Amino acid sequence: MKMDTDRAYLLGLVIGGGIWGNAEDVFRIRLPYKQWGSYEANPQRAGQISQDVMRVVSPLFRAIYGLSISYDTVGSGEWNILCEGDLTDLRAELESYGIVCEGEVRKTANINNIVPALVDENLKRRFIAGLADTIGSTKQSHRRFTDDKQMISFEINGFEYHFVCALCKLLHSIKCYPDQILWNHPNFHCGMNPYDKKWKKGFKLRVYLDQYDKFGAFAFASKATSTKQNIELENQTNIAIPCADREIKSPSMSCVHCDEDSPLLPDDIRGGHYIHNKHVCAVLGCEHAPYAEVRKILCNAENYINPFPIMVKGTRSEIESIISVNPLFNKRVYRQVELSISTISNAKNNLGLMWGNGSNSGYPVSKIIRAIAYLIAAGTGQLNGSRPKGSEEQIIKSYLRQHPQSVVMCYLPDLLTPMYISMGDYSVLIGPNNPQVYRTLISYDENNRFKLKVRQITEDDLK
Repeated sequence: MKMDTDRAYLLGLVIGGGIWGNAEDVFRIRLPYKQWGSYEANPQRAGQISQDVMRVVSPLFRAIYGLSISYDTVGSGEWNILCEGDLTDLRAELESYGIVCEGEVRKTANINNIVPALVDENLKRRFIAGLADTIGSTKQSHRRFTDDKQMISFEINGFEYHFVCALCKLLHSIKCYPDQILWNHPNFHCGMNPYDKKWKKGFKLRVYLDQYDKFGAFAFASKATSTKQNIELENQTNIAIPCADREIKSPSMSCVHCDEDSPLLPDDIRGGHYIHNKHVCAVLGCEHAPYAEVRKILCNAENYINPFPIMVKGTRSEIESIISVNPLFNKRVYRQVELSISTISNAKNNLGLMWGNGSNSGYPVSKIIRAIAYLIAAGTGQLNGSRPKGSEEQIIKSYLRQHPQSVVMCYLPDLLTPMYISMGDYSVLIGPNNPQVYRTLISYDENNRFKLKVRQITEDDLK
């Protein structure tokens, strides 16, 4: 079938939210709106969504594929569009583009065969609109630091890096430049704790709402209204920069995670360590990646990696268990040092290092202060999960007003491996900065000069 704007939209809708089961005559399109689409949270918006389904989706599916449309909702705000009838034509069309009609489509979809059929900007915009109406989240919480930088976040489950990359390139082709991709990888979801297994959180491809409002599209009035409301919160106009022209500022340090070799990751990603979201783009060979900037940060990669945990919080027994099962950690002789909370919290240089064996090595003061805030919050019932409730600075100040002479106990190893800090029943493990040593751990894949690898550190490396 020749591609037209209506088909392009429905393909985007099915790829974004389609879920295929065993039934021969029905499949559903999930709209994962959660509280954004809840009748209880926002009945007016929920009413709009129901109208969108019946006004926009139903006529198109009936006219093109002869399918009947209905919907149901789940209490949390998730919607399901139920598509019933003879699915032969729709299934055949999807399979002709290499889309597998099994399970949750976006988890396995590859749109590389669809993109060439989107021969003009209108077709591209309509296909993207189908994706945006399903997985393009316009919650106000999708902002960059402040309300002035509102985002639309395309949220994609699974591990199809090439789908995400292809969508990003498609947005580039209509001059709608994404701001950032949060890749579904432990280096981005669990950058401080190498033992944390809760990294499989999916991808988020983020675009400034200003940019999307100008170059993208929605078919759902509910999404367009939400976008307008969010943009009204801004006091400035945000102009996105093409990826190739982007400057990369110094990345945050990330630890080497135990799942960097996970079989869930595609071959060209598996086994690598990634220090910036654009670093992944370069490894994938995207023509829009800022290669010169990526080379620049890779030249100093030792400053952005840590073969040890950067910070792990927990009970004292949990932290001591981590130390006891690691051969490098449990061989260490730890000396105990009392540290005044007042002294360290008033340190003028909280970007400095302590207890190192050189000017560029040691334990970051900023991490020690964060650890102390956690220990105080844990001991006084001020935690939300593993995070202190409210400002860490205020938690420490408030505690010091009542306990001005309080101290924490630091356990410092005889080699520059992680130290830990304890207070009451809780402890925090903190890894050292040691770029001169960490540089010796780095190599690059022989088939991809951007794919950085970090070997396991040994005792000999530290002597």
